[in-house]
Amino acid sequence: MPRAGLAPATVVACGADLADEVGLANLTMGLVAARLGVRTPSLYRHVGSLDALHRGISVQARREFVQVLARAAAGRSGPDAVHALADAWRRWARDHPGRYVTSVRAAVGDDEEDRRVTDEARRLLDDVLAGFDLPGPRAVDAARAIRAALHGFVTLEVGGGFGLPRDVDRSFRSLVDTLIGGLRPHRDAAEPDRTGRPA
Repeated sequence: MPRAGLAPATVVACGADLADEVGLANLTMGLVAARLGVRTPSLYRHVGSLDALHRGISVQARREFVQVLARAAAGRSGPDAVHALADAWRRWARDHPGRYVTSVRAAVGDDEEDRRVTDEARRLLDDVLAGFDLPGPRAVDAARAIRAALHGFVTLEVGGGFGLPRDVDRSFRSLVDTLIGGLRPHRDAAEPDRTGRPA
């Protein structure tokens, strides 16, 4: 019989904690059951499968992630906002490696809650980039570049991928400065110049 008070949110929160401890790839329903002090079959009354648990962790993780990033960037604009967001991104990913793995995936299918938290993350990045006054297509490119660069750096860092004798904090600041430099206004090469000819 399930432990009194056990609910889906409790199972997901426990799974998220364990994912950070043992790695998402090593997370099993048996580990979650043991942590909660129940038999594994009892969990299926609250979370139907391991895939459902992963989905729940992903939604929770992205909600937490967006809140952390929003607090960091609040009241800031331009390069200062990008640096604050990047620093918060890196800290959260290092502190929550299991959750972080689930936080980067796009919304799946017609899952309304999943799509809502994904949209919140996208709007936050749009707000941070608003100070650079980028046109629509360039704003999309910039958001993707920031996501890809920060994700790549923290994934390598968490995975022990940096072995050269160079301060990693300094390298991270250099990465963010390079990203910010790429956000400065410039004409798209496909746009015509003032004579009407392609640039």
